[in-house]
Amino acid sequence: MTTFKRPALTVLALGFALATAFGTPAMAQADNQLDRWDLTSLYQDDAAFDADAGKLTAQLQQLAACKGQLGASPARLKSCLDLYAEARKRVNRLSTYASQYYDQDTGDSKGNQLSQRAALLGNSFTQATTFLQPEILALGGKRVDALLAKDKGLQLYRFQLSTMLRNAPHTLDGAGEQLVSQFGLATSSAASIYRTLANSEVPWPTVKLSTGKEVRLDQAAYTKYRGDDNRTDRKLVFDDFFGKWKEYERTFGETLYGQLKTDAAYAKVRRYTNSQEAALDADHLPPAVYQTLIAQTNANLPTLHRYFKLRARMLGVTDLAYYDIYAPLLKSERSFPLAEGKQMMLASAAPLGADYVKALTAAASARWMDVYPRPRKAAGAYMNGDAYDVHPFVLLNYTDNYEAVSTLTHEWGHAMHSVLANKAQPSIYAPYSIFVAEIASTTNEALLLDHQLKVAKDDDERLLYLGAALEGLRGTFFRQAMFAEFEAAIHGKVDQGESLTGEQMTAIYAGILKRYHGETQGVMKIDPAYALEWAYVPHFYHGFYVFQYATSIAAAQAFSQRIVAKEPGALQAYLKMLGSGGSSDPYELVKAAGVDLATPQPYQALVARMNGIMDQIEAIESKRGK
Repeated sequence: MTTFKRPALTVLALGFALATAFGTPAMAQADNQLDRWDLTSLYQDDAAFDADAGKLTAQLQQLAACKGQLGASPARLKSCLDLYAEARKRVNRLSTYASQYYDQDTGDSKGNQLSQRAALLGNSFTQATTFLQPEILALGGKRVDALLAKDKGLQLYRFQLSTMLRNAPHTLDGAGEQLVSQFGLATSSAASIYRTLANSEVPWPTVKLSTGKEVRLDQAAYTKYRGDDNRTDRKLVFDDFFGKWKEYERTFGETLYGQLKTDAAYAKVRRYTNSQEAALDADHLPPAVYQTLIAQTNANLPTLHRYFKLRARMLGVTDLAYYDIYAPLLKSERSFPLAEGKQMMLASAAPLGADYVKALTAAASARWMDVYPRPRKAAGAYMNGDAYDVHPFVLLNYTDNYEAVSTLTHEWGHAMHSVLANKAQPSIYAPYSIFVAEIASTTNEALLLDHQLKVAKDDDERLLYLGAALEGLRGTFFRQAMFAEFEAAIHGKVDQGESLTGEQMTAIYAGILKRYHGETQGVMKIDPAYALEWAYVPHFYHGFYVFQYATSIAAAQAFSQRIVAKEPGALQAYLKMLGSGGSSDPYELVKAAGVDLATPQPYQALVARMNGIMDQIEAIESKRGK
């Protein structure tokens, strides 16, 4: 099942992707039910959920009767694939309800029970369908082609069947697939333990800021106060927040090590060389994409170091520290309430066409979002678009600053991707790869920043947006590539049979952190205490996920620039890519739309844009005699 639930997925999702260039935001407004999602669009009540779960059970029993029958006739193959598609759509809807219910209050035992039940249903679905791929492989390509030729209705499943046949070297026989599926529940606990511990059970410290204000420093508060104007407060926030993670270094080391061992075991069982190969092959991504990203990032570290030197000058510090990377480059008291943030998002989407803006306007006005932070609510931001017959769901922790507007725009980029794919594709092909998904979100972010630069009234405001653009590129390209390099390192050790403790992970992360931030070159001194940051990143429980943020923002710059410039065919090609969902290999979809992420060009273009933004900032600063 495809989901873009960032387990705090970006900020832990976009806290990583885009640090604000504005000052400290106002506190979120009082809770309002209209600012929460309406889950009755999925199920009216528990009885409706139970009834649908019962229908799924019946469908799985019907699927069992398909075993050994797929090659009987074209009609039988089609009926079984139709049944599979319907069952998958149903299990996705059940899982979406359970997931959204849990995330709105992670301390509610009912949500936990629903999540566990949905996991059981999902595992039952997996077990009931394990025979499909081995049986298709046993039929062979010639027999499958013959069946396709005899029934036009089967053409719908051509890509699905070709994908199954492509995976022949990594598919076990029927008994083997059934055995592997039995371990699904037993090997999926690491991420759940992490999420429960990090969101509900870690006793977050309370800090007293220089203003006298006391703040409970949980993940949402860290994201908010790490960019505080006061440097002493920033250091206090970093010290206490990562100091708390340090107390759990062994525990989080064990949970992540458990996930790495699981990934290594499945890769070996599936006859892959290593975990990375297995992860990339799931979407048929060329290894050159990952390799080129890391190589180009390292080759262009001087640009990142230039940015840090510029940041130090603008902040007026000579000893730039890691806790300075989110500080506002210019002070501003401006806040962006949700209504204003929505208007900014809608105005910036205008280059995507009137139909896109109309659909986005209607969706953002409906109860598809859970907007504001609350105790026990899941941290970060994400979009879940798995409920094919309903609509996407967006989780935010909106805090009225520019970063929050960017996150809003990012997640609705995902949501509109799902809206377009669900409209254009049957349920079997509506889910799309993360590789394409993050392009949809970061393209909308790029359009937002482009729009804000155009409407800026003076150099002060322009600097704010240029700073945000610069930090967006730093956070989403260089930072996510750094995460990807860390992931490759820790997976590589476990793939080779080595043990790995939390302390060792901290040491590996510290080495990469220092290199990216230019410690040897005297750019920035890294306090070893902050190397516990790896434990804070939930993405690492979803193997080889984060590199796609970096590849995506590179592609997004290209797409947004072409669309804004009204390059002939650019918008149509981009929207076609979004509407294609998962109907083709994701790398090929992006390449067909005009960007080849296995070559250096997109990354070099991104770095050139980053240098261009710094040129503009330095020109303004020079004009002011700074």
